[in-house]
Formats: sequence, C-alpha cells, structure tokens
Amino acid sequence: MKKILLCTVIVLFTWLNTKAQEIKYGAKAGVDFSSLKVKNRVFSITNNETGFYVGGFAEIGVFKAVAFRPELLYIAVKDLNQISVPLMAKYEVSEDFNVLAGPSFGFLLNVNDGFKSFNYGIEFGVAYDIYISRFIDGLFVEARYNIGLSNLLEEAPSGLTRKLNGLFVGLGYKFK
Repeated sequence: MKKILLCTVIVLFTWLNTKAQEIKYGAKAGVDFSSLKVKNRVFSITNNETGFYVGGFAEIGVFKAVAFRPELLYIAVKDLNQISVPLMAKYEVSEDFNVLAGPSFGFLLNVNDGFKSFNYGIEFGVAYDIYISRFIDGLFVEARYNIGLSNLLEEAPSGLTRKLNGLFVGLGYKFK
C-alpha cells in the first residue's frame, strides 16, 4: 500500500511539473465597490465606498481546462486599503469564458485599535477573454465578488460583527 501511495505521489508531482511549464503571468486593474457591514442582533449598518485595485497574477496550468491562479493585489478604498492574496481556481467553460473561485486573504494596512488587520473570505466570478488582433492577444475583462468571512472586530461582544465585502470589475492582460 505504501509503495502504491509513493508511486502515485511521484507520478502526480512529475505530471504537475510538466504542466507547471504552462505558466502565464499577467497584470490587472479595475474598480472596487466595497461594503463594510456592522451588525448585531438588533441593527445592521452598511457603509459603501468605491476605490480601485491593481496587481499581478500567475496562471499555472493544472489540467486541460483548469488552472491555479494566485494573485497579489493592492486595493485602495478610503480607510480600507489592503494587500489581498486571492488563490483562485480557474475553469475554462469555453475558449473565451472562464469561471473563477477560491479563498482570499487580506491584510488591512491602516487599522485602528480594536480592529483586526487580517481578513479572509471567498471569491467567485467570471472572466471573458477579448481578442482584438493578433498583436493584442491576452486582454480580458473580469467581474468578481468577495464575501468577507472574518469578523474584523477584536474581542467583539456576542453577536456583533464587522465584515468587509467587495465587487471587483476590471481589465487584465496575460503576457504570452
């Protein structure tokens, strides 16, 4: 049994190494529509702000229609600036249309006392590849939503939460 498991692991890593040669890099930027929601059992207050994001990503082929896409983004929204690290799985539905989903980890940069700086959540969205000409190949548009799961209040009383969500709409370019 141990030999079968060892052989499977070796074959898997060898196969992933050959697929890992299919790595593409890119950059992206766009608009972020953030909402910070504070709620307890009695009330709910939502504060909406608009900002921007900019960053880069790597796209690592795993299977024919599946890729792993780690990203590093700077998100600037009023007092909620953060460094975000989404770890997305990309599934190619058709040649030009893709679905994205995965966990996201954020580090808030300007945090006041009583608030946590580490944020995590789930992101999901879609991307569409745009072909303009053979000279401009690699452009895409993307829309994603991040559901914040982390309560950003330190030592919050029972039932009191402060969560950050965001809708991201932007353009990206994959270098070939």
